[in-house]
Amino acid sequence: MGRMLLQEAINYDVRVCVLDPSADAPCATICHEFVTGSFQDYDTVLNFGKDKDVITIEIEHINVAALEELEKMGKSVYPKPSFLRMVQDKGNQKEFYSQHQIPTAPFFLIDNPSSLDISTVRFPFVLKSRTGGYDGKGVQIIRNAEELKSTFSGPCVVEEMIDFSKELAVIVARNQQGEIKVFPLVEMEFNPTANLVEFLFSPAQVNAEVEKEAQSIAVRIAETSEFVGLLAVELFLTRDGKLLVNEIAPRPHNSGHHTIEACTTSQYEQHLRAILSMPLGETRLIEPAVMINLLGEPGFEGPAFYSGLDEALQMPGVHVHLYGKTSTKPFRKMGHITVTDTSLLQAQERARKVMQLVKVQSC
Repeated sequence: MGRMLLQEAINYDVRVCVLDPSADAPCATICHEFVTGSFQDYDTVLNFGKDKDVITIEIEHINVAALEELEKMGKSVYPKPSFLRMVQDKGNQKEFYSQHQIPTAPFFLIDNPSSLDISTVRFPFVLKSRTGGYDGKGVQIIRNAEELKSTFSGPCVVEEMIDFSKELAVIVARNQQGEIKVFPLVEMEFNPTANLVEFLFSPAQVNAEVEKEAQSIAVRIAETSEFVGLLAVELFLTRDGKLLVNEIAPRPHNSGHHTIEACTTSQYEQHLRAILSMPLGETRLIEPAVMINLLGEPGFEGPAFYSGLDEALQMPGVHVHLYGKTSTKPFRKMGHITVTDTSLLQAQERARKVMQLVKVQSC
């Protein structure tokens, strides 16, 4: 995501410096300055940000204390460290929803799954590690008491399992002046093995009232928290038509990759506009789109090789984005492809053909 943000920053002649723990990170060769170091190390983050005007993130797992210190030094840090601190803890996230009347699944917090009194829960339920989870990690569906014996440890959220019909997402942007723009609602289809988004459909196939309510929830979160930047809000649509917030991500997000081709302003340009106090761009959907996550194939690990790209690129409306990651492993996000068309149905049909063609394997 840092790589795609850099592509937009070039258009605005913005000098971008990058901190990343990997020396061969996808942005290493295209940014103005690259520093290798841990996001979790206080001194590394503090020293990196000392001579920067604006500091932003592409992943939540970063040393918030260092960002707080940079903010005290007068640096512009977006999203604000206080918001990041809340987002880093799924328990705090859930309590934020409750305090601000944001609809979410019923939940309670525990210190450790081993201490859970099973008489207080109804199987199946969802167990989420309060910290450290990412891309489906740290989330487990518990179907019986036996499965509790082989789960992760530490503070967790116990959440009622929701019988939903669709998983949706909406992205909202807010700048320092309080201007807000919301992108059209999208629908997600997950890989059942990896619990990662496999397909994303825009527009979401829901009625206008559901989309309006989803956008209203996202705006309420942004306004209540005085958020600055780009915020992705993931939601469940229950079978009786209610919307419940699942999780939020305060940054450009997987659910907005399609906006590069499909919307008048991409999520990356919008994020830059928001954190640099520029007027926000129009978010209109130009034409229907399907985004495919390119995931590393099971059974392959090593230098990445992409098969089927030439055949896919012969199809109209196929836009390939490879992230520049040198090695693949099972279910690692290696890129995405967006398929656009005048009809969502036609885009979906072509996207499924592309999915069958393009495979991320190893040499």
